[in-house]
Amino acid sequence: MIAVELIGIQVDPISGAAAVVLREHDAPNRLLPIMVGQADASSIAIAASGTHLPRLMTHDLMASVVDALDGHLDSVEVTELHEGAFLANLTLSGPAGQRRIDTRPSDAIALAVRLQAPLFVSEAVLDEAGALPIEDAAADQFALEAAIDADVDQFRAFLAELEPDDFIDTTATDTTATDTTATDPDDDTPTPFA
Repeated sequence: MIAVELIGIQVDPISGAAAVVLREHDAPNRLLPIMVGQADASSIAIAASGTHLPRLMTHDLMASVVDALDGHLDSVEVTELHEGAFLANLTLSGPAGQRRIDTRPSDAIALAVRLQAPLFVSEAVLDEAGALPIEDAAADQFALEAAIDADVDQFRAFLAELEPDDFIDTTATDTTATDTTATDPDDDTPTPFA
């Protein structure tokens, strides 16, 4: 298992979908986004910010139960990725010994943040779903802006070479021919369609 840390929650402004982002402690510092529901994202964000609500949330209750039973959350492990879904385990110890409990990563992370438990991800999961961070965001931004400026300059050069005649459609045919046959408005004879 590889030690990771929670570095934030990303929310898509259009769809509202949320992802918890974990980062590998050691190089190469791969990032692992895990999609979570809105309620779980809120619960994790509230605990990570140190905010205490007047009424306990479900994950607060879970943490209270662990404490009340003289338990300790030893670790949270994201163990595998199965058909697009991440699987996780809680490792708890207490008077009855150590137990491993299967859980959703979102619940495990929400509990780990409240009980200051370490987070781990299997190497296989990081190999399959982890992503390397962008090393130098400023350099990448500069390269992107330079590429945009080059495209704009190229387009301006193209526009500078255009002549007004380039905008005249020479392939169009004259469709304004007029019908020279006269019709009598009092004639009730039906006219055949062309």
